[in-house]
Amino acid sequence: MKLQVANYRRSKGPDQPRMMGFPALLLTTVGARSGQRRTVPLGGFPDGPDAWLVVASAGGGRNHPAWFLNMAKNPDQIWIEVGNRQLRVVADSLRGGEREAALNRIAAIAPRYQGYQKKTDRLIPIVRLRAA
Repeated sequence: MKLQVANYRRSKGPDQPRMMGFPALLLTTVGARSGQRRTVPLGGFPDGPDAWLVVASAGGGRNHPAWFLNMAKNPDQIWIEVGNRQLRVVADSLRGGEREAALNRIAAIAPRYQGYQKKTDRLIPIVRLRAA
């Protein structure tokens, strides 16, 4: 994970880098138990000016990823890096039709996300991150 974060940061350009064929960003949260900052690379799909969608898929695993739990515990301590921009963001979990529409837009760019829901019984959260 540290290597992926370092590689992302080396790009240093204003454009959003791509990883595994789709747009990526770095998400930094504060650990729910540790209280320490944690940074992970994620698919980050543009959703209007200064807004991105991320999917708490954990590859279709049975549990939410740690970063999602961290955001719930510390919602006022969330940052992203998009290209060479660093922003504090506000997270909103999408629901109902808005969630479905967002998933369809994401799957049009990165089809693998459509299949993750079939691997688990939990509803995979889709989160809109927007500049605070």
